[in-house]
Amino acid sequence: MTSPSEEPAWKQRAVERSIRTAKLRAEQRVQRFLDAAQAIITEKGTTDFTVQEVVDRSKQSLRSFYLQFDGKHELLLALFEDALSRTSEQIRAAAAGKDDALERLQLAVELLYELCRPDPTAQRPLFTDFAPQLLVSHPAQVKVAHTPLLALFTELMVDADKAGLLRTEVNPRRMAAMVMQTVMFTAQSNGGIDDETAYPISAEEIWEFCARGFAHAD
Repeated sequence: MTSPSEEPAWKQRAVERSIRTAKLRAEQRVQRFLDAAQAIITEKGTTDFTVQEVVDRSKQSLRSFYLQFDGKHELLLALFEDALSRTSEQIRAAAAGKDDALERLQLAVELLYELCRPDPTAQRPLFTDFAPQLLVSHPAQVKVAHTPLLALFTELMVDADKAGLLRTEVNPRRMAAMVMQTVMFTAQSNGGIDDETAYPISAEEIWEFCARGFAHAD
């Protein structure tokens, strides 16, 4: 028997249904803002836009925008996190085609390197403009944004360790973080043409460095 303090089952179901509907609508509003911002970034080739431009493009209200985001920074952060999540899934899908654990790790390293390299023909201001600023101003947010990538590299490194392909003293999780950071920093720094970058570092070279280092093996 239902106690007087408990809500009737029909009321609980009605509330749950209402919450699900509100959640779905909120997700749809958020996605429309994200799609609008991404379209503007693609057109302009820069993250230099206003919240009002996003609101106008999404055909939603300014009030609705601020119900979903604190401001432009949080919107850009959401786009950045989404881009890194999609990058992780792209690399995971590609690596899944390899049977050998070390080959999967090599493919992940080389693909991440290529995706992070500056490309004059591919406008990626979220990575070339926003990400460096974010690293300086909000390092904790950068760490959170990279969680899907780190999880992927940790998984691949652990698989290689279980297959007996790593040195016994290697900590797979710490090594995954170091490899990911090395690959991304080297790739993002590998732009421009001068005496040092006339012959840019290749994906194969970055893999050889990560896999073998530079010390002579005994």
